[in-house]
Amino acid sequence: MTVLIENPADLGSQAEEQKHVEETKELVLDGGFSVPKSVSNDGFVAPEINSYGHTFRDYNVGGRQKIVEEFYRTQHINQTYDFVKRMREEYSKLNRMEMSIWECCELLNEVVDDSDPDLDEPQIQHLLQSAEAIRKDYPNEDWLHLTALIHDLGKVLLLPQLGGLPQWAVVGDIFPLGCAFDEANIHHKYFKENPDFNNPAYNTKNGIYTEGCGLDNVMISWGHDDYMYLVAKENGTTLPSAGLFIIRYHSFYPLHKEGAYMHLLNDQDKEDLKWLKIFNKYDLYSKSKVLIDVEKVKPYYLSLIEKYFPAKLKW
Repeated sequence: MTVLIENPADLGSQAEEQKHVEETKELVLDGGFSVPKSVSNDGFVAPEINSYGHTFRDYNVGGRQKIVEEFYRTQHINQTYDFVKRMREEYSKLNRMEMSIWECCELLNEVVDDSDPDLDEPQIQHLLQSAEAIRKDYPNEDWLHLTALIHDLGKVLLLPQLGGLPQWAVVGDIFPLGCAFDEANIHHKYFKENPDFNNPAYNTKNGIYTEGCGLDNVMISWGHDDYMYLVAKENGTTLPSAGLFIIRYHSFYPLHKEGAYMHLLNDQDKEDLKWLKIFNKYDLYSKSKVLIDVEKVKPYYLSLIEKYFPAKLKW
């Protein structure tokens, strides 16, 4: 099945036509909660503080600051080119279990992400909060609603059923291996303890790559992004390329937030990046302590799962 999607530059009217934005300046989700926001230049309205009362992705305040920094220290030391290569080879077998997308959503209830300074609620709530926020502002892009729902499902790698990997091998910001670690990476100082840091083949801007080679040809740190991309692709999803790009690179904050590593992108990557930047606003700013009514929204998302995925997937 071919999915036709509009150019993101032409979609501003979808968000602008939502009366709840214009009239209340609040994000009102199907779960029944609203979040005060400030308006950005492109019409998106985002909350100014997270559920802890701090600005989003602030790694220097809040009770979880030490946990988050220790997470990144461990991640930056252990995520090497050889490690990622081994993980891709192992998990490409997709031989650990079979389950539906919704079953995986429910399984994700058991996961809390130690790398996230903005939220400590079960992950299924973040998925639904993101999906419902996008659904309000982009009602015609059902593939984007589903992408939001499933983008973090790869975090089930933390659970024993899928290998019980440590947090540093599953969550957190992702980054390329095989080239120099850009200073845009959070807690960059800890890369100095990574075995790849002083490898002459890897410590230049391009490293083993060429400019414009495309992210498909770049080894990215292993985690839930790459795993869920692999699961979706190998199980024959009919999501468009932009949806798969979002799934695979939504944690690539050095790229889509800081503009680092742009020299590695090809033309298709640059087009898909436009959608990722749209998605990221909802991924980041829709986190809330107020929970979504899962049973109320479940029928809609089950219909999207049936449209874009087989009934059972190999994981």
